[in-house]
Amino acid sequence: MNKEEVMKHLPEITLLLDEPLMNYTFTKTGGPADVLAFPKRKEEVKEIVDYCRMNQVPWMVLGNASNLIVRDGGIRGVVIMLTEMNAVHVEDTVVVAEAGAKLIDTTYAALAESLTGFEFACGIPGSVGGAVYMNAGAYDGEIKDVFAEVDILLEDGTMQTLTNEEMNFSYRHSEIQKMNAIVLEARFQLKQGDYPQIKARMDELTELRQSKQPLEYPSCGSVFKRPVGHYTGQLIQEAGLQGLKWGGAQISEKHAGFIVNIDHATATDYVELIGHIQQVIKETFDVNLETEVRIIGELAPEKNLTKF
Repeated sequence: MNKEEVMKHLPEITLLLDEPLMNYTFTKTGGPADVLAFPKRKEEVKEIVDYCRMNQVPWMVLGNASNLIVRDGGIRGVVIMLTEMNAVHVEDTVVVAEAGAKLIDTTYAALAESLTGFEFACGIPGSVGGAVYMNAGAYDGEIKDVFAEVDILLEDGTMQTLTNEEMNFSYRHSEIQKMNAIVLEARFQLKQGDYPQIKARMDELTELRQSKQPLEYPSCGSVFKRPVGHYTGQLIQEAGLQGLKWGGAQISEKHAGFIVNIDHATATDYVELIGHIQQVIKETFDVNLETEVRIIGELAPEKNLTKF
C-alpha cells in the first residue's frame, strides 16, 4: 500500500501516517497504524471504504479503542476511528447517536430529557458503535433492552438499517459481528421518566463503578466474558492470581476481572497474561474463559508468543 497515495485520494479526511495506536487505546498499548483516518461524516466513512475496496487496501474500525488490545506490531492498511462522529440528539423519546459518541454522554443526553431505560450504561466507557457491536451491558441491563435500529455501512459500500430483531442480540453478541460492517448511527427507544429518580440511579451506579473498578489505571475494561455458572473475578481470585504482575501489566488488586497497565506495559504483556489466566483457570476449574476484549493487529517482529 502506498500511504501517500491514500492521502492524495482522500484529501478532505484527516489522515495520520504510521501513528502509534498506544496514543488512543484505553490500555495505552499498541503498535502503529499504517494510516489512521478520522472521518467526520457518514459520507466520509463510505469514501474511505470505497477507496480501500477499489484499491485492495485492508481496513478496520476501532471505534474509540476502549474494549480492545492492539498488538505491538500495529495494524496494516487503513484504521478508521469514529471519534469525530459524536453527535447526539433526542427526538421525542428516541435518542439518536452517531457511532463515535461516548456511551456515557449518550446516557446523560437521555437524562437531560428525563428519559429512562439507559441508566445501566452510564458508566460504560466505550462508544455507541462499539456498544451496539458487542451488545454491551452492565448492572442487569444490555443495549438490546433499549435498542431501536442502527444504520450500518457494509463492506461493499452500501448502507443498510437493521432493527432490534434483525440484530439477533445475545450475550456480548450482535449480527454485525458476522458482517464486517461499520456502525454509523444508532437509535435507542426510551420512556419518559422522573428526572430525580433517573439521576439518583445513575449517581448510584457511577459511585458503585468508581468504588469497585480500577479506574486510576489504564485498562481495557472487563477482559473476559462471564462463564455460565461462574464469576470471572471470583475464579481468578480463588486461583490465587489476583495481583499477578506480567511485565508492566497486572491483574488488578481492586477487581480481578481487569488487567491494568501499571508500568509501561506492552500489548504483548497483556496478551501473554490473558493466555496465562486462561490456562490456569482451565487447569484449576476446567472452565474455559473467553475474552470479551478484542485482540487485533500484528505481533511485533521480535516478539513470538510461545505460551499458548
